[in-house]
Amino acid sequence: MRIGVLFGGDSPEREVSLRSGAAVCAALGELPWKVCPLEVREAGEVLSLLDEADFFFVALHGGWGEDGRLQALLEMAGKAYSGSGPEACFCAMDKEVSKALFRERGVATPPGFTLGEGERLEGGKDPRADALFRLGTRVVVKPARCGSTVGVSVVDAPCDLARAVADARRFDEKVIVEGFIEGRELTATLLEEEGEVRALPVVEILPASGFYSYEAKYTAGASRYETPAALSAEEEADVSAAARAAHRALDCRVYSRVDLRLDGKGRPFVLEVNTAPGMTATSLVPKAARAAGMAFSELLRRIVEEARSCRRR
Repeated sequence: MRIGVLFGGDSPEREVSLRSGAAVCAALGELPWKVCPLEVREAGEVLSLLDEADFFFVALHGGWGEDGRLQALLEMAGKAYSGSGPEACFCAMDKEVSKALFRERGVATPPGFTLGEGERLEGGKDPRADALFRLGTRVVVKPARCGSTVGVSVVDAPCDLARAVADARRFDEKVIVEGFIEGRELTATLLEEEGEVRALPVVEILPASGFYSYEAKYTAGASRYETPAALSAEEEADVSAAARAAHRALDCRVYSRVDLRLDGKGRPFVLEVNTAPGMTATSLVPKAARAAGMAFSELLRRIVEEARSCRRR
């Protein structure tokens, strides 16, 4: 079987995708398949590559590679590929949509609101943000449709809100403002096996700077990771259950990574679901797999086999 690894793209996450693509190609090279590295920049380039592979591993992050457009193209071409379908990818990429689905389906997520395209702050303030600050919490401001913590700020005071919104809008006109959940930063990788959703060991993220920024994610040594996280049995069960509920709420398939915060009372809050999570040397999904006793190449083999099986079911 020929596996085409799609990576690159033109989103702000291009550099991460290049690193993910290289890591995925190297690991797949340990398996008895022919690996075809396919670096692309624009979606239209994929059309000329459809005959290059029997299966496509999506190592693109953000933009058209993760928001459902690529997945819809591959579906229309009748090509098997890794990860969730077009609708789930669209819902996961747009945090306004995913948070609405979480609330509708009883998945705890931080309180917040959306500043839509063209919606401006009056005098640099917003009464909805003021209400969050009055709860005694800081707020997080982030682009609605970006990943890798691109354009994300933690805001300590109302006077800094306008600056954070302007920074987020460099990447997306639609912006999410939500309460910051004081507590622990966790992530859970979910892997489907014959349609059953299995949670791999939870990873706790301990950034040296106190904030898991882009630099903290992708600079070696900038963050520490506890794998598995030091959780009680009850906390582990609650976090894994919340992650599975979020995965199902968006109708994800094959695999995903769910980012959460665990508050001081041991309650998990889902931040977002990643349908094409990072696969670099410092990425969280490979760490979770290793904690489960699974080599990176074995994880990729399972993703490929489950994706192919999913198409047959």
